[in-house]
Amino acid sequence: MAVTGILGKKIGMTQVFDDKGELHPITVIKAGPCVITQLKTQVKDGYDAAQIGLVEFVKASKVNKAMTGHFAKSDVPPVRTIREVGIESKSGSNTEGEDQVKAGDRVMVDIFAEEKFVDIIGTSKGRGFAGVVRRHGFAGGPKSHGHMFQIQGSIGASSFPSRVFPGQRMPGHFGGAQITVRNLRIRGIDVEENLIMVEGAVPGARDGVVLVSKAKAPPRERRGFAGSGTVDPLKASKKASAGKAPAKKK
Repeated sequence: MAVTGILGKKIGMTQVFDDKGELHPITVIKAGPCVITQLKTQVKDGYDAAQIGLVEFVKASKVNKAMTGHFAKSDVPPVRTIREVGIESKSGSNTEGEDQVKAGDRVMVDIFAEEKFVDIIGTSKGRGFAGVVRRHGFAGGPKSHGHMFQIQGSIGASSFPSRVFPGQRMPGHFGGAQITVRNLRIRGIDVEENLIMVEGAVPGARDGVVLVSKAKAPPRERRGFAGSGTVDPLKASKKASAGKAPAKKK
């Protein structure tokens, strides 16, 4: 058994070239090391999960008594950031043997060694109070003299329904929300430095905490580009039809 995710910090963005010479923008994340602070079980909690914490230096005076006792129960150092991740069973592994995860185990970036895609959860940059032009991308009104072009205009009807519909796009708090980006391709892993490089942008500011987990629904390889394992549908249909016995005439 193994956990499916790890906590990390966003370092920044750069770019790399692949074997074909194509340029890919990537985000570098320092993933871990993490430690399992608690295990959730089906019998006690109703589901199976692992509570992990990002290993960082935390003063003992900054940890309250409740969390101090929580960490002491699992004999782990105090951590600042805690998240829950799923647990998956490895094929052919013995859940009662050495493969069983337990509190106090370390979680490293090598859990993604055999993965191609990951899902990343982060908190987007907070932009404060913003208008509709910046928050929703409205075009605004006329920009000539005497007009306030960065306003949304009318938001409701006069006689019917005489109210504003729920969900109306209006000015308000922009950013600072939890964002999930799915199926980011892994471009490289550095086990020694605990680094993972994913293609594309990751929500959040630099040094922001993100949760990197194995992709729940990874995309399928395009037909004709998956290598030797690709199945030709025309040949497969002919082979299937040839193996069928001819129907008997009545």
